[in-house]
Amino acid sequence: MNRLNPLFIATLCATFSALSVAAPEQKRPNIVVLVADDWGYSDVGSFGSEIATPNIDTLAREGVRFANFHVAASCSPTRSMLLTGVDNHRNGVGNMPETMPAKHLGKPGYDGVLNDNVVTLASLLKDSGYHTYITGKWHLGKTSGTLPNNRGFERSFIQADSGSDNWQERPYAPLYDKAAWFENGQPAHLPKDYYSSTFIVDRAIDYIATSSHDAKPFFAYLGFQANHVPVQAPREVIDKYQGVYKDGWTALRKTRHARAIELGLIPEGAAMVSMASTADWNALNDEQRRYEARRMEVYAGMAETMDREIGRLIAHLKATGEYDNTLFVFLSDNGSEPTDPYDIPALKLWLQFNYSRDIDRLGGKGGFSSIGPSWASAAAAPLSGYKFFAGEGGLRTPLIISGVPGIQANRISRAFTHVTDIVPTLLEAAGVQAHDGHYQGKAVEPLIGSSLLPVLQGKSEWVHSPDQAIGYELSGSAALFKGDYKLVKNLKPVGDGQWHLYNIKADPGEVLDLQHQMPERFTGMQADYADYARVNGVLPMPDGYDYKRQGQLYAIKHVLIPRLKAAGPPALFGLVLLVGAGVAWRRYRSQPGVRV
Repeated sequence: MNRLNPLFIATLCATFSALSVAAPEQKRPNIVVLVADDWGYSDVGSFGSEIATPNIDTLAREGVRFANFHVAASCSPTRSMLLTGVDNHRNGVGNMPETMPAKHLGKPGYDGVLNDNVVTLASLLKDSGYHTYITGKWHLGKTSGTLPNNRGFERSFIQADSGSDNWQERPYAPLYDKAAWFENGQPAHLPKDYYSSTFIVDRAIDYIATSSHDAKPFFAYLGFQANHVPVQAPREVIDKYQGVYKDGWTALRKTRHARAIELGLIPEGAAMVSMASTADWNALNDEQRRYEARRMEVYAGMAETMDREIGRLIAHLKATGEYDNTLFVFLSDNGSEPTDPYDIPALKLWLQFNYSRDIDRLGGKGGFSSIGPSWASAAAAPLSGYKFFAGEGGLRTPLIISGVPGIQANRISRAFTHVTDIVPTLLEAAGVQAHDGHYQGKAVEPLIGSSLLPVLQGKSEWVHSPDQAIGYELSGSAALFKGDYKLVKNLKPVGDGQWHLYNIKADPGEVLDLQHQMPERFTGMQADYADYARVNGVLPMPDGYDYKRQGQLYAIKHVLIPRLKAAGPPALFGLVLLVGAGVAWRRYRSQPGVRV
């Protein structure tokens, strides 16, 4: 019998051993973060909407929907936490600059921009060998040191303010003197054929394509302007929704509530409040109903158009063979927008000179639309409240994550999750070590969230311990989450400024106040919130604070007064006369017996 040569066997074993050592590591995933602007909880098809969002719904089928995900109630505080994993009061964005009281600005945690005590997800991924790109809305600073190119992004084309027109390079409100667009840290201009969602995806595809020659993975952050005001969309998409909203906002809210139960997003039998700010649809005449329905048609068209553009990005990744190695995160930065700028005197005057609100122009170039509080209540269904306030309708938004290795797809997680959980999730998925409170030899704010990978992979049902207290505050409205319970306080006109207690697992609509049934939990969670506020430097709001009034003051200080100064003394004198006349008129109108 032939025997194998011992030298041959040794050589063969050494060869296999070398091959094993040299085997390539598993390729790290690309990461795409898709941030919708002002989408309500049920504005996505897979969360109960009638709006066509097939591409986002595909991500939902291939991934996990998080039914109990929470953000901040306005855009830049959420974005600051999404990119740093640090509470907004510690990362510099304790409030948006546009709604921040003057006495708060510059205090610790109230810079209005990302401070230097935090490290962004982009910086950590770039340091570990990722390409890092951002297109679209930034809203975390617009000075040279606060733009994305100095916060870890290799390439960027961003809108630095809270929003801008979707068809033209112009501001959407007198909060700004121009639309602040920047490319790689330098002032930039938009093409003539610009539409926001299309342009944001175009740039993202361009950036991804230019680096496709190397083996490095990429991180792409797309900050859409849809559906921030002004609500605008292509006419052919808007017209698809003619007649869909003819029954009004209350009917839509009920339909979406039922659909959320059917999908399993909220418990069977979960109740829903009738929001006081919702008008009576039946009290409107036919013309008013047509106009209001058209506003929601435009809104639906804007959402569908964004979904179509996401589909174009997905198609590109499939064509280049990158789709199967890409992790997707989709979320909205806060709940639905209730503000109608035409209800704010300073904005209304400016809008009358700069936009049209004619029904035939809604959604188009030069047309300005919003959905207002009644439709916003439907977009937030089955929840209570909306943007700017701490009700679930302001804080709970859709979250979808797909593309994670080992994910249990087409599943709904009801675990409480928070926007600060995204950074540790993506770092773990990318195989990147989270910092321990130090970065490049400097002490920085530590991450406070927890990775969602165990939930995504079916290894755990929970993210946070039922004893963990997670606090929240923005513009005076506040909340404290602990297990299944939520302590919440909303300012007027949405709330009464008092604390209330809800079990948001069984009662996500915040219908049954439990403070008298559970007095020990009620007082204990108030103590937890006091600890949160103290540790994070939460400042009390001035008496009579109102975000709308604060926005008007911001516009006067940053736009109106500089323009009047540039125009000279006659313009300033005219402003004094105008303000004086307005004050006199209000006093006259408030006198007893005066009817106007």
